[in-house]
Amino acid sequence: MTEAIDLPLHDAAAALRAGTLTARALTEAALTRCAARNPHLHAVTHLNPRALAEADRADALLAAGQGGPLCGIPFLVKDLIDASGLPATSGSAVLAGRIAATDAPAVAMLRAQGAVVLGKVATYEFAMVGPDLTLPEPPARNPWNRAHITGGSSSGSASAVAGGLVRMALGTDTGGSIRSPSAYCGCVGLKPSYDRVARAGAFPLSPALDHTGPIAASVADAALMLDAITADPSAWRPASGKLSQGAHGLRIGYARDWFAADPQAAAALIRAMDDAAAHLSMLGASITPIILPDYAPYEAAASVILHAEALAEHRDLIRDKAALYGRPVLQCLAFGAAIDADDLAQARLAQASLTAAMLAAMDGFDLILTATTLTPALPFSAFDGEKAVWTPMRTIAFNLTGQPAISVPIGFENGLPLGMQLVGRIGCEDLICAAAHAFEQATDHSCQRPSF
Repeated sequence: MTEAIDLPLHDAAAALRAGTLTARALTEAALTRCAARNPHLHAVTHLNPRALAEADRADALLAAGQGGPLCGIPFLVKDLIDASGLPATSGSAVLAGRIAATDAPAVAMLRAQGAVVLGKVATYEFAMVGPDLTLPEPPARNPWNRAHITGGSSSGSASAVAGGLVRMALGTDTGGSIRSPSAYCGCVGLKPSYDRVARAGAFPLSPALDHTGPIAASVADAALMLDAITADPSAWRPASGKLSQGAHGLRIGYARDWFAADPQAAAALIRAMDDAAAHLSMLGASITPIILPDYAPYEAAASVILHAEALAEHRDLIRDKAALYGRPVLQCLAFGAAIDADDLAQARLAQASLTAAMLAAMDGFDLILTATTLTPALPFSAFDGEKAVWTPMRTIAFNLTGQPAISVPIGFENGLPLGMQLVGRIGCEDLICAAAHAFEQATDHSCQRPSF
């Protein structure tokens, strides 16, 4: 029998509305799950002491026929994002003791609906680089193999969802940090179109590339959560609006060469991607090879913008508290110091031209299909030394272009998940979610869960 905490959000919401489930019972179940599993995962850094009070408020709203679609549903918040009354340290000793005075807009919108803030989850320090094994807080662990990383700075969000602590969590994505941990942990990560979700209330890494969005247990869950946090719903098509449409008739460009030609791409990943393309074809999508612009210029331009903007955000803090920063973050900020105004101006010009080139390559297609990461999650042992370790991904290009992208599980290698991306034009979250949902329903990848 499925436990209440494991019900898809639509089913849990229906049970809450019908009165066969209460928000208090659901929140208590989540807290019990956290108590049992978080000591193994290190995903949750702070539980909300008022979670049950928030649940009781949600039950009162439900009894009065009020509240939004996610009323009574517990969720977790990346420590980069403010939730009033809770610590907001961005995973760093630099901000130790900081308590958020207000909610970030995304948190406020969920709370206004009656959703319950369960607590805060781990992140890489200031969302920059990790895992840093020298920080006071231990890094989040991959639920499929706790000797492996979760990937990306939304590490705790993905670990918590994959580990069954909650069905939904808020994350941020500047270079792939919603999508890569979702791929590594076998859950769904949805990076929305740029500025669809307000970025305020999240400590900035690179304002030109930052996105806030959901990590969830299924495509439908992610779409519902995105709709709930969309800053101006009248300006955007609902992400969940076409879930029943499926993939039939969609023209999907398969960017196979973008990852398969890279010597770092795991053979199992290439096979799983080809199988995923075949599944989408059987679901009625038209799958055609697409030649995208070279990935390297996107990565180079985004890296210049990211590091220059990160230094600008930290300039005052680092002046006073440099000794409290972790070494990997200091190295990142030092790279930003080497970038001058002309470098940044050239990178911004490249951003405009590279975005135009990507959209031109998509002419005649509704969506792009490509890999999220090129390998499964690396072991923590790879990060023991002084040298930086690169985890190859195909994500940051779509932070540069601002296009929506969703990562969905497609299989496993040696017991570790693999993921694919579906990418659309700005505002086309409904199409990427429709295709991803159809694929998810036709396969068993997303319904598999790690054992505890």
